[in-house]
Amino acid sequence: MNVGIIGQAAGLFAVTNIDDILILALFFAQGAGHRGSTLRIVAGQYLGFAAILVVAVAAGFGATFLPEAVIPYLGLLPLALGLKAAWQAWRNHRDGEGEKEGGAASGGPGVPAVAAVTFANGGDNIGVYVPVFATEGIGGMSVYVVVFLLLIAVWCLAGRFFATHPVIAKTLSRWGHILLPVVLIAIGALILIEGGAFGL
Repeated sequence: MNVGIIGQAAGLFAVTNIDDILILALFFAQGAGHRGSTLRIVAGQYLGFAAILVVAVAAGFGATFLPEAVIPYLGLLPLALGLKAAWQAWRNHRDGEGEKEGGAASGGPGVPAVAAVTFANGGDNIGVYVPVFATEGIGGMSVYVVVFLLLIAVWCLAGRFFATHPVIAKTLSRWGHILLPVVLIAIGALILIEGGAFGL
C-alpha cells in the first residue's frame, strides 16, 4: 500500500474535519454520566460520515444523489437542532432545573441528532472529496475510505478526551448547555450563508 496516499488521505480528513472535534467534545460533555451515550455519539458520528462517504463515492463514479444546489440547505439540520437545544436549556433554566438534571432528562445526544449534525457539517466536504475520489480510481478511493473511517475513531477519542480533561470538562459542564446550541446554530447559519441558501 502506498504510504503517500495514506498521508494524503489523513491530511485531507484532518483539514476538512478539524471543527468536528469541538462538536464531538460538546456532545460528549452533554452525554457525560448517561449510560450508553458514548456509544450513541460514536455510532452517530460514523453514521453521519458514512452518509457523506456514500454520496462522495457515488458522485466520484458519476452518480449524483445530492444536487449541489441542495448542499447549502443542509445548514437547516444543525440550525434546527441548535434551536431545539436552546429551547431545552431555556426551559430547564426557567423551570429551575440544575444543569445536571436538565442533561439527565435528555439522556445525552441520540444517534440521529449526532448523525444529522455530522452529515450537515460535512456536506460541503463532499465537493472536496468527489474530485479526489474520481481521480484516484477504485484502489485509491478504497484507501481514502478506510483511512477516513479509522480517523473517525481518533476524532471521537480526541473529542472525548477534551470533554473529560479536568479543566475543559469543568468549563463544558458549566457552559456546555449554552455552548452546544450556540455552536450548532452558528454552524447552521454559516452553511446557509456561505452556500447562498434563500438568497443570503
